[in-house]
Amino acid sequence: MPQKDPCQKQACEIQKCLQANNYMESKCQAVIEELRKCCARYPKGRSLICSGFEKEEEEKQTLKCTPQ
Repeated sequence: MPQKDPCQKQACEIQKCLQANNYMESKCQAVIEELRKCCARYPKGRSLICSGFEKEEEEKQTLKCTPQ
């Protein structure tokens, strides 16, 4: 049996918040931050849900390292 994603609860909370607030992301920043905190607790690749944040971080690092 596949292991449950450790950050699934936070991802579901984001979906509930977005639905309740007409998909206005600005009203759900607190629950989005909770997901980010959850993702930070697990090694890269452990959570499929966190893969978007991991990709975002990689892109930020690439931009910082690119000479202007």
